[in-house]
Amino acid sequence: MSQRLLTKSRFKLALDCPNKLYYTKKKEYADQQQEDAFLEALAQGGFQVEELARLEYPEGVLVENNDWNYDLLVEQTKELLRRENVIIFEAAFKYQNLFIRTDILVKKGNDIKLIEVKAKSFDPNEEYTLVGKKGGLVSGWKPYLFDVAFQRYVIQKCYPEWKVKTWLKLADKSKTAEIDGLNQLFRISKTSDNRTGIIRRVDKLEEIGGTVLGNLPVDGILDDIESGKLRVYEELGFEESIKVFSDYYERDEYFNYPVSWACKACEFRTSEEDEAAGKRSGFKECWSKQKGWTKKEFEKAKTFEIWNFRRGSKLFEQENKIFQEELTPDDVGVKPAAGKISSSERQWIQVEKTLEEDQSVFVLKEELKDEIQNWQFPLNFIDFETSATALPFNKGIRPYEQIAFQFSHHTVSLDGSIKHESEYINFEPGQFPNFEFLRELKLALLKNDGSIFRYAAHENTILNAIYDQLEESEEPDKEELQAFIRFVSQSKNGRAEDWSGGRNMIDLCQVVKDYYYSPFMGGSNSIKAVLKTSEYLQNKYAQPIGKIGLNSNNFSDEHVWLQVSESAIQSPYKGLPPLFDDWSEEQLDATISEMDNIADGGAALTAYGKLQYTDMPEEERLEIKQSLLKYCELDTLAMVMIYEHLKELTLTVKN
Repeated sequence: MSQRLLTKSRFKLALDCPNKLYYTKKKEYADQQQEDAFLEALAQGGFQVEELARLEYPEGVLVENNDWNYDLLVEQTKELLRRENVIIFEAAFKYQNLFIRTDILVKKGNDIKLIEVKAKSFDPNEEYTLVGKKGGLVSGWKPYLFDVAFQRYVIQKCYPEWKVKTWLKLADKSKTAEIDGLNQLFRISKTSDNRTGIIRRVDKLEEIGGTVLGNLPVDGILDDIESGKLRVYEELGFEESIKVFSDYYERDEYFNYPVSWACKACEFRTSEEDEAAGKRSGFKECWSKQKGWTKKEFEKAKTFEIWNFRRGSKLFEQENKIFQEELTPDDVGVKPAAGKISSSERQWIQVEKTLEEDQSVFVLKEELKDEIQNWQFPLNFIDFETSATALPFNKGIRPYEQIAFQFSHHTVSLDGSIKHESEYINFEPGQFPNFEFLRELKLALLKNDGSIFRYAAHENTILNAIYDQLEESEEPDKEELQAFIRFVSQSKNGRAEDWSGGRNMIDLCQVVKDYYYSPFMGGSNSIKAVLKTSEYLQNKYAQPIGKIGLNSNNFSDEHVWLQVSESAIQSPYKGLPPLFDDWSEEQLDATISEMDNIADGGAALTAYGKLQYTDMPEEERLEIKQSLLKYCELDTLAMVMIYEHLKELTLTVKN
């Protein structure tokens, strides 16, 4: 049996929860965080950033993969390190049962530069990037800093005579691309012969006019991590944690770290499909071993299932409360709000309906009716699909600037007729679509003077971002386009220029939160959760499109939105073609949402990345385009369904 080595990825996993070391990579355990390097490269752009970083070191030597033969990788690295001066990509180091590979290692005698490349971004002008005002690590950076601290530790154990200086190489938001199509020079391919999966179409940094990456020194922070000043577990120092984690992993022994409220996010949980396939649940095993839970306890409603319940962690830690049946109104901190459902009231309504097994909706009927009466017909429902990439599309654009590549637009007339009014998509590689996107949106929305709806903050955020891009542009109609943005949106907090437009988009998600709760929503306010509630919607949308008089740009008259049976109502999204083989939209969204710098719409974003960065036949490109159009059309139709349900409730429902 080969030695079980604690790698940097496993060390990071243990920092999240040491028990996960026992479950990881075991086929018998379900793992909801599926790994697919190709999809990760599409969504996150990390491998593209890594290839760009290597351009800065033309003399760098790559230690080849060799099917991850650890000993051979280490020997190849040692051979290269015999040189007085050398630059190594993917240098491999092994100390006892610890193993790492470094992104870039620059050796000049005993002076070493350890450079960790990440697709995350930073602004060198910000004072508190990694460490907050109170001196603690910014939570989003902890995994990366402990990762590179682990690398430095292993290197120093292997070569104690070395003087190691460490940097993070990141996308620098103060820099702009010097050429158009920078992102197109780093192509993603499943058939590439390197670990990153990137086919690079440029050989020298000079060819692209420079880099959009920058260096952030982290030695001071790493010193504080090693000394124990900064730590993840109060009971474990840095070196002690490495020793303990590596010992447990080598013995393949369960750690028995105490369960906590944070277990709600554990990836080692089983879905219905997993259980049918005989998969085991690491989550259940932890709670069974430590708390003696049986099937009865697992079936009870938990506090971490309550929407936005931030008090839950404290209640578990201090009072051992984890079941909803244990809660009182004081635990939730119920505070009513005039004319709407407050957040705490919404939480308590969820608890009461769950415990009473009450499946009726709660609605503030008169307040909701007053809200709807303020809306101007025809109603306009819009949804954007966007991307934010580390490598900019165009000259003058910064890393992770928003790309708006698609919208869908439904209208509802006063007589109740529904129309898929318009749509836009730009899927051409290398094009910066934002200004044309905005012109098309302006053309669509100014055809009437009705109310405009979004779902959550995303669309407003994107319009604010495009506003700033216009400010730096030389577009001939930029003032007209900026005036349109001010007309249909509101300024984000903290802007020097403040506005709230005459047709400022109404957040339908906020309307739902303010006036409505359905037990089918559980702890979610997503569009998909709301759809399960209405018998009226189920009857209507279980019929073919043509029969109910719906207009659609992408579906035939025979298409049926809702598949309703006695046992279940299938989400209309399940009737759409998969954007990737063997990956449902839910799986994609769950996986992509765990990656950095990803906003809304994981499935659509990833499909757009595939169109941008991979070479494929035109037939396949058009197929993906058509699938994207279908997904986005359904997003705005789902908003229409919510409106129909809310309208229905003002006429029929009593609390």
